[in-house]
Amino acid sequence: MDLALTLRSDHGLFIMREEQSIVWRIQHSGRIIVSLVYFSLFLDNVLLTVVVPIIPDYLYKLEHGKSNQTEKDSLRYDLDNDTATTVNNSRIFVGIVAYIENRSSEGITQLDLPEQIGLFFATKAFVQLVANTLVGQFTNRVGYTIPLLVGSLTLLISSLLFALERNVALLFVARGVQGIGSACTAIGGMALVADRYPDDKDRSKVMGIAMGGIATGVLVGYPFGGVMYNFVGKASPFLILAGLIFLNVVLQFIILQPRVAPETMLQPSPLKLLVADPYILIACGAVWVSTSAMAVLEPCLPVWLMDTMELPRWQLGTVFVPDSVGYLLGTNLFGSVAFRIGRWLAALVSLLVVGVCALGVPLATRMVHLIVPHFGLGLGIGITDAALMPLLAHVVDTRHVAMYGTVYSIVQVAVSLAYSIAPLVGGVLVQWVGFPWLIRSLGILNIIYSPLCFLLRKAESKEEDKPIVMDSSLEESYQSIGKLISYSRFFNEDVEG
Repeated sequence: MDLALTLRSDHGLFIMREEQSIVWRIQHSGRIIVSLVYFSLFLDNVLLTVVVPIIPDYLYKLEHGKSNQTEKDSLRYDLDNDTATTVNNSRIFVGIVAYIENRSSEGITQLDLPEQIGLFFATKAFVQLVANTLVGQFTNRVGYTIPLLVGSLTLLISSLLFALERNVALLFVARGVQGIGSACTAIGGMALVADRYPDDKDRSKVMGIAMGGIATGVLVGYPFGGVMYNFVGKASPFLILAGLIFLNVVLQFIILQPRVAPETMLQPSPLKLLVADPYILIACGAVWVSTSAMAVLEPCLPVWLMDTMELPRWQLGTVFVPDSVGYLLGTNLFGSVAFRIGRWLAALVSLLVVGVCALGVPLATRMVHLIVPHFGLGLGIGITDAALMPLLAHVVDTRHVAMYGTVYSIVQVAVSLAYSIAPLVGGVLVQWVGFPWLIRSLGILNIIYSPLCFLLRKAESKEEDKPIVMDSSLEESYQSIGKLISYSRFFNEDVEG
């Protein structure tokens, strides 16, 4: 009897340990973590683009009600033509504002409406620009899982505000809250992947896969928003998104178990030290230059197309699809390639591709002529990101304290600057020099900047295996605690698959 009880007890203990082992492996699986980051970035960018076909028409209804149906339909047609073309992320719709202001002289709408539309889409970029640095410092204090969770919770609040609001003010609040959530998601997510994959080769591969969530979200967001808004109602896409974001939050609680990470015992490299690092400056500059080409192109191209080509309505809604496909392929397929050939070389070539394709855009006389240059732009920007995001983590590993929140906040500032300042400047310059020379100048800028990537070849040196750019006050902390982090990573390596 006692023997039977003992065997049964041992069997139960074995099952419990086996279950605990499975849970532990799931919680520490690199692939699961990358999937969570991918899903988080995907939801962030779906929320980003789902508003494109909804908000302009909805703002008009809030301002003018349902009266004068004929006038409203005319405005909606013009707004859809402009907004449908902006199927990427973080856009300030200068083109929409300029185009509708030209129409306002014909009595189609009032001046305050286009101003509200432009300001609405600008809100996220400017809020995220400010939030990036704060989130970077926040990750240094608590690690990467908590900011990622905070980002998802913030996006959940933003989705619910979009779904339930009844006035213009709450729309702007929802857009601003989304900017904070995007900053937490992008910085926390990329830093978490970089920390989970300390091996440089593996990191290059999985970071590209994680960033593929951005392009997938962009491709899904616009048609999802347009279909749901027209056939179900304004709140429906946001409520569905809120449900998916809530699921993401639950998964993060179960798998990541957000808590203050042990690496936060390290004293991080000061922000000014990272900003002064030439490798970080060159890499972030390359991201800014390449992204600025698309950031200026998106608000200005629709107006140029309407001035130079007679296009059916549906074609204007597909003009930016090739660059999203190109970005998806660039991030997913070229992370490992960039590691093999040299990430500095991949970045150099990709900037040349962006420059040449930008020069080719004004040569188009038909819609089909834009497919190749647009695909090349997206591909070049995707390769640039896939090459330089892992390189930034490698620079921090070899030249600073291995904490990644601050360096990814710096590169996110570069992206936010591109999507906030560049369209505003482009909207002014296009009136002086015209669209063809505006986009040509950005192509030339990318070509001129590309040789600077040659200087990044030393940043990939395998000989640098300890921090070499560090305050003396940080070195003792790094040496005493760094062993703990290294052991933790080594201990978890058997579950990366």
